[in-house]
Amino acid sequence: MEAETIQVAEQDKTLSPGKLFYNWFAANVGIMGFVYGAIVVSFHLSFWQALSAALIGALTFVIPGWVAMIGQREGVTTFKLSRAAYGTHGNKIPNAMAWLNMVGWLSVNVITGTLLFSAMLKTMHLPQNNFTKLLCLVVFASLVILSGIFKEETLAKIQTWLSWIFGLLTLVILGFFLVRANWDVAMRMPAGNWLTGWLPAVAFIAAGSSISWSMAAADWGAYVNPQTKPAATFWNTTLGSAIPLFVLMAGGVLLSTISPHLASASDPYQVMYEAVPAWFGALYFLVAAGGLIPQCLVSFRSARINLATVGIKVSQRTSLTLHGIIIVVISVYVLFISGDFLGNFELFLNFLGICLAAWVAIFLVDSVLYRQRGYDINLMRADSQVHYNWPGIISWVIATITGFLFTSNSLYRGLFARGIFADNSSLAVFMAGLVAIIVMGLFAIISKPKGAASHG
Repeated sequence: MEAETIQVAEQDKTLSPGKLFYNWFAANVGIMGFVYGAIVVSFHLSFWQALSAALIGALTFVIPGWVAMIGQREGVTTFKLSRAAYGTHGNKIPNAMAWLNMVGWLSVNVITGTLLFSAMLKTMHLPQNNFTKLLCLVVFASLVILSGIFKEETLAKIQTWLSWIFGLLTLVILGFFLVRANWDVAMRMPAGNWLTGWLPAVAFIAAGSSISWSMAAADWGAYVNPQTKPAATFWNTTLGSAIPLFVLMAGGVLLSTISPHLASASDPYQVMYEAVPAWFGALYFLVAAGGLIPQCLVSFRSARINLATVGIKVSQRTSLTLHGIIIVVISVYVLFISGDFLGNFELFLNFLGICLAAWVAIFLVDSVLYRQRGYDINLMRADSQVHYNWPGIISWVIATITGFLFTSNSLYRGLFARGIFADNSSLAVFMAGLVAIIVMGLFAIISKPKGAASHG
C-alpha cells in the first residue's frame, strides 16, 4: 500500500495571495449574509450597535487566518495537523464534526436553493404552496445531480463567473436597500444591552461563519506559495472573508428597516424577494441559486472522503445514495414538517458552534504551547504511535459539555443557562472556546501531553 503523503508537494504550492483572497471572498459572497444582518438586528440592537456587531463578527475571521498561517508554515492540511493535538484515533472527533458540518451546510444550501426557486414562482404567477415547494425541491436536487456530468474544472469556472455576477448584482441590490431603507426607523432603533444583546450577536455570526470555516483554513493555507509572507496569508484569508460578509450583513441591517419581520420569518427569502422589484428579484435569486449548485455537487463528491475519515469506507455510489437520502430527509423535515427554516438553522449553528469552537481553541492552544518550532511529522502520520492525545480529547469533552450546560434554546435549557445565558444560546459558543483554552492551559501546567515534543 502506498504511504500516505503528509506534506503538500512543493510544486503544488502555487496559491498566490490574490488567489487566496478571491477564494475566501467567493466562499463568503452568499445570500445568507443578508439574513445574518437581519438576525443581528433581532438581538434588539440599535442601528450602530448592529453594524458594529456585524463588523466585529466578520473580523472573527482572524481565527481561520491564524489556522491558514499554520497550514502554510507546515505545508499540511487541517485534519493531518489536528492529529498532533488529538492523536490519530482521537482525531476522529474533529473528523466527525467535519462530516456533520458538511451534511449540515449541504442541507442548508439545498433548502436555500429550494426556497429561492419557490420565491421566484410569484414572478411567473404560479401558486406558492407545499406542492409547488416540493416541485422546487425536486428541480433543484435534479439540477445538482445533472451537473455531475461536468468536470470539476468546468464547475469551478461556472462558479467563478456566477460569483462575479452575484457580486455585481449584490451592489445593485444594496443600492435598492439604501434608497428604500427607512432611515428614520434605523436611527430611532433603541440601544440594546452590550452583554446580553451585542456580544451574543457577535457569537452568532462567528458560529455561522469563521468558526465553521476554520476547518478548511489550513487546507488552502497549505497550498500557498512558500515565498508568500505569513502576514499576507493571514490578512488575505481574514479580509477576503470579512469584507463581503460585512457588506452583506450591513445590507441585511438596512433590509430589516424595510421588512422588519425578516429575521422571524419561516421563509426569509420570500420576505426579501418582496422588498425588491420583481424582475430584479427573479434574476438575483436565479444567480444565487445557480451558485449553490456547484457547491452542493462538490460537497456530495467529498462526502465519501468525509465518511472515510471516521472509519466508514463505502463506494462512491453508496456514499452518494446515503448522503442524498440524509439531505432529502432533512430538507423535507425543515420545509414541510417544521416549516421553520431560520429556527432550525439557528439550532444547527448553536450545536455546531459549540463543538467547533472547542475544537479550534484546542487546535490553536496546542500549536502555541507545543508546536512553536514546528510539528513533528511523525505525529501526523496515520500510523503514529500516539493514538490518543488525552489532554486535547479531555479538553474538548469538558469544553463541549460546558457549552451545552450554558445553552438555552427552543429544544432545551442547560443547567447553568441562567442570568445572561438565559434565552441566549449564542454566548455558549464563546463559553466553550474559553473553557477549552483554560483546560488546555491547566494540562500544560500539570503535565506534558504525549506528542508534545516538536521536531527541530
